[in-house]
Amino acid sequence: MDVRSTLATQSYARAKPATAATPGDAAGAARPSGGGFGAAVDGFARTVAAGEDTARAAMTGGADPQALVQALATSELAVETAVTLRDKVVEAYQEILRMQV
Repeated sequence: MDVRSTLATQSYARAKPATAATPGDAAGAARPSGGGFGAAVDGFARTVAAGEDTARAAMTGGADPQALVQALATSELAVETAVTLRDKVVEAYQEILRMQV
């Protein structure tokens, strides 16, 4: 028996659970907030929502101007990051479309 084929079989058996579907992967199912892209999107949404809440509070006199400026700067940075990420994804997609098969 070849040792390389045995090692390859063992490596495949260990790697297979990493690619197996998890219960939260079904369409429309709730996904656990662990990390990765979903956590980044959640963080972006929370940052923008906090900026909006601070802006509302500043309009009604509940927040000082410095807190408003800080919240707006944080929201602006989050939006610029999201736009940069979007541009990179679009650029990568266009590069894939240009590849010859």
